[in-house]
Amino acid sequence: MDNKEILSHVDHTLLKATSTWEQIRKICEEAQRNHTAAICIPPAYVKQARENFPELKIATVIGFPLGYNTTAVKVFETKEAIREGADEIDMVINIGWAKDGLFDKITDEIRQLKEACGDLILKVIVETCYLSEEEKKAVCRCVTDAGADYIKTSTGFGTAGATIEDVKLFKEYIGPNVRIKAAGGIRTKEDMEAFLEEGVDRIGCSAAVSVLGE
Repeated sequence: MDNKEILSHVDHTLLKATSTWEQIRKICEEAQRNHTAAICIPPAYVKQARENFPELKIATVIGFPLGYNTTAVKVFETKEAIREGADEIDMVINIGWAKDGLFDKITDEIRQLKEACGDLILKVIVETCYLSEEEKKAVCRCVTDAGADYIKTSTGFGTAGATIEDVKLFKEYIGPNVRIKAAGGIRTKEDMEAFLEEGVDRIGCSAAVSVLGE
């Protein structure tokens, strides 16, 4: 698998708490030069990135990284991000609801955010490191039933990131219209190839351009 093909599946990501506009600008420029699938940046920088890079595909995060904002806040965040120029939304589920077995509430929240997104892409971060196997299966059903476009493994801020085992589980339990994004701890070409060969459509990664690009 050549570097260009891998980069076409990468969401070039910068979500650190200390992220500055100059750092965001740098990854925007890198994404343009290397033809990544998208960038993934904090909501506060979406408008500035859109104004400066009108052709770039911009993803941002909602309820990030812990997921326990109220649904109304997540819906507002989503609509605001779209108004400011986001093309794709990566939301975090309420992990506590998963632990409580409140999967109907998770499904309803995802559905409301998908309604806010309309035809734009919604990726649902389930933070697999905190979930049991049965909880992972259940959230696969939530993501599918709510009509989301992607299920995503991790925020990159949890206790662990993406694993091939979780991708295999997702493939078995998601519906046919749901794609997979792997994120968290993916730093080498070998890692990226392994996830893509397993059937992942997107990779969230801050290191891909430095490893493969230019």
